[in-house]
Amino acid sequence: MPKLSRRSRILLILGGIVLVALIAGSRMLGTYVDWLWYGEVGYRGVFTTQLFSRAGLGVAAAVFLGLVLGLNLWIAYRNRPVFVPVSGPDDPLARYRTVATERSRLFGLGIPIVVGVIGGLAAQADWQTLQLFLHSVPFGQVDPEFGKDIGFYTFELPFWRLLLSWAFIAVTVSFIGALITHYIFGGIRLAGRSGQLSMPARVQLAILAGLFVLFKAVDYFLDRYDLLLSQRNSLFTGASYTDLNAVMPAKLILMCIAVFCALAFFAVIFLKNVQIPALAAVLLVLSSVVVGAVWPALLEQFSVRPNANQREAQSIERNLEATKAAFGIGPDKVEITDYPGRTQLQPSEVAADKGTIPNIRLLDPNVLAPTFTQLTQQYNFYGFTDKLDVDRYRDADGNLRDYLVALRELNTDGLAVNQQNWINRHTVYTHGNGFVAAPADRVDSTFEEGKTQGGYPVFQISDVANNGQGAIPVEQPRVYYGELVGRNDYVIVGGNAGEAPREYDTDQQQYTYTGKGGVPVGNLFQRLVFGAYYGERNFLFSGAIGDESKIIYERNPRDRVQKVAPWLKLDGDPYPAVINGRIKWIVDGYTTLNNYPYSQLTELGEATNDTLTGVERLPNQQINYIRNSVKATVDAYDGNVELYAVDEQDPVLKAWEGVFPGVVKPASEISPELRDHFRYPEDIFKVQRKLLTEYHVDNPGDFFSTQTFWEVPSDPTSRGNVAGSEGQQPPYYVLAQIGEQKEPTFQLTSALTALRRQNMSAWVSASSDPDDYGKLSVLRLPTNTLTPGPNQVQNQMESTPEVTENRTLFNNPNVNAIFGNLLTLPVAGGLLYVEPIYIQRNEQESYPQLARVLVSFGGKVGFSETLQGALDQVFGSGAGDATQTEDPQRPPGQQPTPPGQDTSSPEMSKAVGDIRAALEHVRKAQQSGNFGDLGTAYQELDDAIRRFEQAQGNGG
Repeated sequence: MPKLSRRSRILLILGGIVLVALIAGSRMLGTYVDWLWYGEVGYRGVFTTQLFSRAGLGVAAAVFLGLVLGLNLWIAYRNRPVFVPVSGPDDPLARYRTVATERSRLFGLGIPIVVGVIGGLAAQADWQTLQLFLHSVPFGQVDPEFGKDIGFYTFELPFWRLLLSWAFIAVTVSFIGALITHYIFGGIRLAGRSGQLSMPARVQLAILAGLFVLFKAVDYFLDRYDLLLSQRNSLFTGASYTDLNAVMPAKLILMCIAVFCALAFFAVIFLKNVQIPALAAVLLVLSSVVVGAVWPALLEQFSVRPNANQREAQSIERNLEATKAAFGIGPDKVEITDYPGRTQLQPSEVAADKGTIPNIRLLDPNVLAPTFTQLTQQYNFYGFTDKLDVDRYRDADGNLRDYLVALRELNTDGLAVNQQNWINRHTVYTHGNGFVAAPADRVDSTFEEGKTQGGYPVFQISDVANNGQGAIPVEQPRVYYGELVGRNDYVIVGGNAGEAPREYDTDQQQYTYTGKGGVPVGNLFQRLVFGAYYGERNFLFSGAIGDESKIIYERNPRDRVQKVAPWLKLDGDPYPAVINGRIKWIVDGYTTLNNYPYSQLTELGEATNDTLTGVERLPNQQINYIRNSVKATVDAYDGNVELYAVDEQDPVLKAWEGVFPGVVKPASEISPELRDHFRYPEDIFKVQRKLLTEYHVDNPGDFFSTQTFWEVPSDPTSRGNVAGSEGQQPPYYVLAQIGEQKEPTFQLTSALTALRRQNMSAWVSASSDPDDYGKLSVLRLPTNTLTPGPNQVQNQMESTPEVTENRTLFNNPNVNAIFGNLLTLPVAGGLLYVEPIYIQRNEQESYPQLARVLVSFGGKVGFSETLQGALDQVFGSGAGDATQTEDPQRPPGQQPTPPGQDTSSPEMSKAVGDIRAALEHVRKAQQSGNFGDLGTAYQELDDAIRRFEQAQGNGG
């Protein structure tokens, strides 16, 4: 055999060391950076628990796999034949045998170590399975078949499956290793008609095969429990009639045959005849085919399918009960009420509604982000998310009102070309500025002779310019943590003591961060660490980094919560709220399972996908249990992360609290101010409404027939949408007073239509009120009358004469009409549909403006510039008297002052006057229908706003 020179061996060894050092160094660098981050947020215990869990499980698997393989290689090598015939001078086995003998320790130790390391790296990913097993808690509920606590299936069974899988791997790898070793050293010879097999090889391989078959017997035993998650019947999840009466007995039979087979293999120790285990193996294979596959198929085909409604009744009943419990849609959580669905109302009945009508939302959070940006952005490096959020606050009179809310965040991608450098991106432009809100039920308006022309949101801004003292005051309006930052959008704050501030704050002042967030980078070692981590040499040479500097990274609130609680699935739509004067991001966390017996397996991504844009999509994973168990907050200035339990009875949460003690605070520590801003999250609501379309029934026969099923309607305002979950209408937050509610409450709502039909079947809402948070209310419409659904109403709206007469509003080449969200609202026993229409010029910097309001009830359509006018058209004069068209902070008829709000200088006064004149020009152009004139008016408005911003920037 050729040998490498000493120099070649040294070079190879050095190359290997360098390669390992580079790989290990990169991992260790990332681990150290994470360790620093967890220390910053005060959750280093989460990091060490994960680290030790992964390391412990990986080492255990590596040692187990390596020892079992090494032991079998040693046994095979030690029991090799003393004399092995050589077929000739070119016999390749002889050369391999010589090499293996000369380097027996290298192969005997190296192969098990390499295999063990690979196995350990694979095993460490299952650390959550191990920790849930170690900290399992009972559910207090048992399955209907075996009478075992649900916790056995969710916490314990996955761990036993994990151990069994590694037992299979160890035996299989050892069998292959022993087989190759015996072959190389002559224990197995292929010469002759039947070859030769030495006694040691026969015994060792037989024992390994017997262990494999014995583990298969255990596998058959555990398969019985897995049948409770069977999907044999496409209608439901759980053990079907065939599973219970054919597959389950077959598993016991196969288990017994497997034990007999294993004994037959072990008998080779005493018997020289290998035909017995061979026959046993054939018996096991034939039995698995006949008993495990053919018999269940025959029973399914000739007994179950002809009588499926009767045969599957018990299984469907079990599935109904388990699914309602697992998804929180049982009778203890959902109140179903029959709703008359009236189609005729008197104007006085509508005017008497003081809970829903005055709070009808006219601003669509999925449409108006460009309007927020153009009118309140201030500078190119600020921005808003593509989708705004809806929350509620109390006004000066103490009335609860819903608002569109957003943070004016830093968007470094918006920096001009000459601003795009490392210093600006990471040390100068470091934070956003301000909390921006707008009442969702009104717009800026001009009043003339009783006519109202809709316009733009009534902005209420709390930022650095007014020291955070806007209509919704905040202590610290600077935003360092937000949704617009990317994973590498770190910022470096602070510097040397006594140096002038360098962070941009306003045109008149700079700022130095004083919060608790960030990791110190003042010393050379920390600079080296982060310079290597980000691949940026400026960490070493930039004078912007001083002794008191800190680096702020992982700035996205959703990412921060995910690192602190890796066991949670997070809602795709975090939202900002002002809590006791502090801006906090609120992130909803879900505990999920996919092994709750008999509960319906549901695709999470599919169930939560709809036409809503600007939100994070959840992964398309199967779940059959979900709870909104945790609410997390992230301080927009400090980055402080806090987790609170909102469902303390959730067994999955209890198990994780055992794994990470102290991470989730008890519900008793939730302040009333924070609880007042909890929203029932959208993603869990989407999952629940999807299941409610089927699981509102109680009778197995009704479930089997599917005749009473509902479905989520497609979004009627999404142009070009397609059938399926991607075209589903999103749920909408509204402030409304429904049924027996004593006052308006903030709730998440959705319409539901009949299966494969467009007429309405039900309306579902989830309360966000602290007193009955999470309560699901379903208004079930009668089946003997056909109530139009959202798509039918949309078609009716667009084809009504009043709308067709204004077709130029929708088809003008210079203006684009945008249909806002179609809200479905129960009012006085009927269903009221309300939809805003926005117009936007077909230009790059244009933005939507409210132009019309559509209202539909009982087949009648109202089309007006105001909600009041549209209601009066549908119900008669006086019906719209309950609407609030005035800003309570502005006298009637007064024009709004644009954001910025100081008109003390002559330049600003003139700019404000120009804006008012341009708004009046816009109003008249809209009324005349002259869209060429409308385009000119919009240009005048843009020019006036630019002059206003310029005057404001000059200190006016």
